[in-house]
Amino acid sequence: MKSVITIKNSILLLILSLAFSCETEKILFTGPYHVRFTNESITKKESFPDPIKIEVHIVGPVQSEDITINYAISGSAREGIDYSITGDENKLTIKKGEYVGYIEVQLIDNANNILRSQDLVFTLLSVSKAGLEVGQGPSAIGKSFTLTIQDDCILAGIYSGTQNVFDIPIEGITITSSDCENYLLSNWNINAFSPPYDYSLTFVDNGDNTITIPVQDTDTALKGKGIVDPLTGKITMTIVLTDNNNQELVITLTPN
Repeated sequence: MKSVITIKNSILLLILSLAFSCETEKILFTGPYHVRFTNESITKKESFPDPIKIEVHIVGPVQSEDITINYAISGSAREGIDYSITGDENKLTIKKGEYVGYIEVQLIDNANNILRSQDLVFTLLSVSKAGLEVGQGPSAIGKSFTLTIQDDCILAGIYSGTQNVFDIPIEGITITSSDCENYLLSNWNINAFSPPYDYSLTFVDNGDNTITIPVQDTDTALKGKGIVDPLTGKITMTIVLTDNNNQELVITLTPN
């Protein structure tokens, strides 16, 4: 019996020894302190309507004064045609007591049904605070950031929609396409169905400011037509619900 107990104790000691030997050693970062882009890259469609905030952060203690970071811009994207910079160009500020600052980019939707992409490259150059480096380590990780701007089709983008002029617009309606002829309209249920199913439908750009909604059998069979205002980009669709005594539903989509 004694030998059995001894073996059990030995096994227990072995397990405890392995457990302690596998414990992760805590390593504290002690520098060098630096500033860097939080991410390396992002891709956006040119029809993306909101300002894009590109984050730069401090790796180190919070600063007791504002710091200014200078940066350069390069790449194939064209300022004033593909994008614009909001605020001071070629520099950004991280406020005292904060860890992050932003470069704000506004994309310009100049869709012409030619699908390609442009790169906008930001490179950190210098920082006003002594003792802070640019980028992490000898290879300067985080020193540059690439924003890829993908061209979009003329009718693609994010829209708000109404049935009547006095309606509160429904936001977040999207139109997408891979060939600038055949489009997918998503989330277009504008106070039309109850419960509010997230219907999608396809339509064709006829190339003459008119569209055709071919016969399609989703949860509700439908077809229809529409017109595009070339000045405002508004799309007015007349959707015929063939499963509902050919009831006509007219919706207006306004680009954001």
